[in-house]
Amino acid sequence: MGIMNEERLNAFEKMLSDIISQYDSITEKLAVLKAEGKEKTVTYRQLFTNKLQYQTILSYYRTYGLLDNDNK
Repeated sequence: MGIMNEERLNAFEKMLSDIISQYDSITEKLAVLKAEGKEKTVTYRQLFTNKLQYQTILSYYRTYGLLDNDNK
């Protein structure tokens, strides 16, 4: 049972790392689009929606003490 719990913990850690990575990537893309004056584009709006979803997920991690307040 210990190995299964360790695998599960590793999967959660990987998921958190991937979410943070995606959040950072989207934030950078949004900054570029905004600098180009493309805030009204479908791409910008889709990315913005995705960013909000990732923020929500990260806030759940924070609420349950799984993420430091220093991160995102």
